[in-house]
Amino acid sequence: MKNEEKKIKMKKAFAQLHTAVFLAGFTAILGKLIQLNEGLLVWYRLLFSIVLLGFIAFYRKEFKRISRTDFFQIFGVSMILASHWVAFYGSIKYANASVAVVCISAAGFFSSLFEPIITGKRFVWVEMILGLLSLLGIYIIFDFHPQYKVGIIFGMFAAIGSAIFPIYNKKLLQKFTPQVLTFYEFVGGIVFLTFLLPFYFYSFGAPDYVLPKPTDLVWLLVLCVFCTVWAFQLQLSALKKISAFTSNLTYNLEPLYGIILAFLILGEGKSFHPQFYYGILLILAAVTIQMYRVIRHSKIKGKQS
Repeated sequence: MKNEEKKIKMKKAFAQLHTAVFLAGFTAILGKLIQLNEGLLVWYRLLFSIVLLGFIAFYRKEFKRISRTDFFQIFGVSMILASHWVAFYGSIKYANASVAVVCISAAGFFSSLFEPIITGKRFVWVEMILGLLSLLGIYIIFDFHPQYKVGIIFGMFAAIGSAIFPIYNKKLLQKFTPQVLTFYEFVGGIVFLTFLLPFYFYSFGAPDYVLPKPTDLVWLLVLCVFCTVWAFQLQLSALKKISAFTSNLTYNLEPLYGIILAFLILGEGKSFHPQFYYGILLILAAVTIQMYRVIRHSKIKGKQS
């Protein structure tokens, strides 16, 4: 009976994890549907998420104050998170959702490059080669779709942010719970963006409007409630039964989900040359090989222990 209950709980945990990954892939679609400027989109996403997370923490009596020193420590990571989101949604605005999620696949290369520099770990050349394979796929897409030039540049900055953020976040998680850390990172992110946006608008042009339209408001609420707060809670619940390794491996499916959703919902597949799909195949090949390497390494390590 206990084994049966354990299996049911594991199935539930896997369902929660895949739902969280699916919701993460859906953020690109919402970024296209929301007509707000990318900077304002992120600002409102942070604001609504702060309110929701704060309410949940207060209701569950999990709210915790932190010192000024701790906040400034978190603030640096908040800047990376906010910049990553602005770049990601900028990629969607200047190109489209498919291009944005494809560019995020380059995060693997940047992780293999920056993690050894930041943490002092040795370079893993196989990972760098696989990352370069992803970059080659992105280059093929760019070469045959020059109209997406600005969007791809934004996407590359988003991939850099996606690679660097977990490296620093991992250190902070040794000191703070995920709930507390996420709440204060969002607070730091909105503070940073409030000061940054005037300069951003000066450089890239002022937005047509500042307050969300009714349709924007609806999609923003969906983005915050389902793709930010709920996805975060699902991932945390799944991690109680599933290892962090399995979670990280599953999140490699996020770009694939994003592309499929963009094709089905936004009809973006109709506007691409065949070379776009060649580029995607190279990226998927790199991700698949890396997943196989990690799984194989994990099995070997398990046999040795």
